Amino acid sequence: MTTPLDIEKLRAYAIPQARDDYDPRDVILYALGVGAGLSDEVDDTAFLYERQIQVLPTMGVVLGSPGFWGMDPASGIDWANVMHGEERLRLFQPLDPSGTLIGETQVTDLADKGAGKPALVRSVKELRTPGGTLVAEAVETWIVRGAGGFGGPRDLPGGSLPAVPDRAPDFRIDLPTSANQAAIYRLSGDRNPLHIDPEFVRSAGFERPILHGLSTMGVTARALIHACCGGKPAMLREIGVRFTNPVFPGDTIRTVIWQQGSTLQFRAYAAERDVLVIDNGLALISPDGQSSF
Repeated sequence: MTTPLDIEKLRAYAIPQARDDYDPRDVILYALGVGAGLSDEVDDTAFLYERQIQVLPTMGVVLGSPGFWGMDPASGIDWANVMHGEERLRLFQPLDPSGTLIGETQVTDLADKGAGKPALVRSVKELRTPGGTLVAEAVETWIVRGAGGFGGPRDLPGGSLPAVPDRAPDFRIDLPTSANQAAIYRLSGDRNPLHIDPEFVRSAGFERPILHGLSTMGVTARALIHACCGGKPAMLREIGVRFTNPVFPGDTIRTVIWQQGSTLQFRAYAAERDVLVIDNGLALISPDGQSSF
């Protein structure tokens, strides 16, 4: 039996503010959680060695994050039916290897696909320094299975991520994941049992724990950085993805990339299973490392 989203409860819910005091150890832990150091084909030393540490830009999705706030009963969300639909991240300046950042997250939009069908929940996190400087903005879309029927608009406002070009890609890069990658990634803040608890995973309809979508996104960001940015993470200033299928820890993620100037479009596959796991990927790079937004 499905239950419509309790939109009054959700609208009244104040997502907790999150403050992160972080240092190179946290930067390295995040990098390990998105597979850095597993490939013999690329050099990830800069993401893993404190003496020359560089921060992967997708760490902006975990810094200042309240975690999986939908697990709070006060949110009005049936969290066991939540799937990650899309994620977009914009960096207004490169992330420092240590510091303090504060995240403020708000639900901005809801969509109702109909009774017994999914509801869509969009939230926006603004990541700022204690002095108020805007560092990053993350926009997240959840698909809540069976939560439609509350009477909202059918679609979320705003444009969709564009389809990839109908031609051969310019780059292809394979990056492995590890069998324990979900267990590592969850230490950066997302403790959803879907990624660790076999019994819960089976109740949700999966054969085994799946990798966090945001870890998969981080792997594709590494692919873009190595293929198109000369290994310089500060060049990647915006990235957006649509999640299409789960990745299992241990899969190899194959990212195929189309480049047109500073615009990158990409898809990602679980290579061994030939399953599309990210579609409509879009990224913007800045050659001088300065924000163009």
